[in-house]
Amino acid sequence: MPALNWMVWLAGFAALLALPWLVTSEYYINIASQIVIAAILALSLNLLIGFGGMISLGHAAYLGVSAYLAIYLTAQAGFGQLSGALIAIGGTTALAMLFGYLSLRASGLGFLMITLALGQILWGIAYRWASLTGGDNGLGGMKRPHPFGLDLTHPAIFYYFVLFFLGLALWCIARFIQSGLGQSLQGTRDQPRRMRALGYNVWLIQWLSFVFAGFWGAVAGLLYAYYHQFVSPQTLHLTTSAEALLMVIAGGTGTLFGPVVGAALVVILKNVVSAYITRWLILLGAIFVAIVLFMPEGLLPGLAGWMRRIKERLHGGRKTTGVSAITKDRVL
Repeated sequence: MPALNWMVWLAGFAALLALPWLVTSEYYINIASQIVIAAILALSLNLLIGFGGMISLGHAAYLGVSAYLAIYLTAQAGFGQLSGALIAIGGTTALAMLFGYLSLRASGLGFLMITLALGQILWGIAYRWASLTGGDNGLGGMKRPHPFGLDLTHPAIFYYFVLFFLGLALWCIARFIQSGLGQSLQGTRDQPRRMRALGYNVWLIQWLSFVFAGFWGAVAGLLYAYYHQFVSPQTLHLTTSAEALLMVIAGGTGTLFGPVVGAALVVILKNVVSAYITRWLILLGAIFVAIVLFMPEGLLPGLAGWMRRIKERLHGGRKTTGVSAITKDRVL
């Protein structure tokens, strides 16, 4: 990565760490926590879309199931916080194993429709099985844990707590992308027939990646439960999956930090701008159309391209050609 990009990302990371001191209002610190949780969900979905070429409309399933399990086990079934968290993540990852097995029986539009159907089945169960899920009233009564004596009821401490998991997710996903499995996944996205001809098990590569994405979706669901201390069928609804998909596309598919930027855009519009603009969805739609028209690869690759062209003009119009130009536009 060019030195300028490293400087930009280090400055951004420093700003994230300093945010509780830069922002005095607890409301905006809570908004930042919501952005971080949404970013983890978007990062997990980007593994499927950006690096695997598998468009899913049922990714909210892992967010919702993990949140439901965590709240039910700790608030209703009497489990401890640690055991409840581990079972929630483990159970949701097992669900991803099953859903991956079912969904990967098809590809393209068929894959998309199967993920949509599976997600809507879970939404219907959560809505109708009121004795277990609380129905439309949802489940509540959960208390935030106190890991290592930390008081997660304090907004700044909770923000740093979820920020740690965002950093962990970024590191693990970056390592995954650079690993042999991650490179094979990108090969199955671009040339599945050639990968099969070379002896790769395309289905297994996609299934393992699907499960890994489901795991991080489960982590996002657990943090969602800690933040809201409540979960309802809306968490499993198609709109939640669509929002995550919008975050990935707006920020830049196939990039590491793009979904984080996309999550910030959607959450800010949904929670901050909506307080001033009643029809905020129209604004969101207009911004999305503008991104598609002027930055079809997403915000981060688009901004990287603009910066490269500006740099070329400042250096007398010399163009960067070949592989280096493509590499600079693909923002890690």
